[in-house]
Amino acid sequence: MEFTGKVVLITGASSGIGEGTAKFLARYGASLVLTGRNKDNLNKVGEACEAISKQKPLLLIADVTKEDDNKRIIEEISCKLGRLDVLVNNAGIIANGSIENTSLEQYDEVMNTNVRAVYHLTMLAVPLLIKSKGNIVNLSSVAGNRSFPGILAYGISKAAIDQFTRCVALELAAKQVRVNAVNPGVIVTDIHKRGGMDEKAYAEFLEKCKQTHALGRPGEPEEVAATIAFLASDAASFITGVTLNVDGGRHAMCPR
Repeated sequence: MEFTGKVVLITGASSGIGEGTAKFLARYGASLVLTGRNKDNLNKVGEACEAISKQKPLLLIADVTKEDDNKRIIEEISCKLGRLDVLVNNAGIIANGSIENTSLEQYDEVMNTNVRAVYHLTMLAVPLLIKSKGNIVNLSSVAGNRSFPGILAYGISKAAIDQFTRCVALELAAKQVRVNAVNPGVIVTDIHKRGGMDEKAYAEFLEKCKQTHALGRPGEPEEVAATIAFLASDAASFITGVTLNVDGGRHAMCPR
């Protein structure tokens, strides 16, 4: 998995899986472009990546739900780096709620962040990716290909990302641009706390993972990052249109 000379854009890189992926790819020589909304966190991730690779990432404070921010991201890459080899659509949010209590405001926020933003940034990045014969890795979820109550808008958004991945993979295959997705299970990040869980609820949630994941535990960001790196690398040169579960076997489980 060699990324020397390759430009990799990772959205939502200021924490969680995005942060883990940035640090992982820094080890393999990637020229990183990292976006996020939290300036302080993004700077810390950038410094950590620079310490690993001795290359300073291009850090862009941006909100992927804002069209002008997405345009600015691609313009900055074009002007300062002149190419794009890998797009990692990582930025996303989660929210709790059922059909009885998910407001339209919550639905719109989740869909705008998890689907519309991915659609828009990918659309803008495609011309650069065609030139480099690059690839895209989308962040989906086990909730995209399995059904869970209580996270309705989130589940819909990730199912949409799975279909988006397959369709775009077919649309860009003739131009040698690969498109894949990873579908994590529960990964130890701050996403669930940002989605509304307090410390006690989150601790109980992680404890329950011993039963809900076949391997008996939640995952770590580095485990998802390694899979993203594989799919983005030349080692996966004959793989496109795949949605790959990185979930400790959760997708294969059924209640008994």
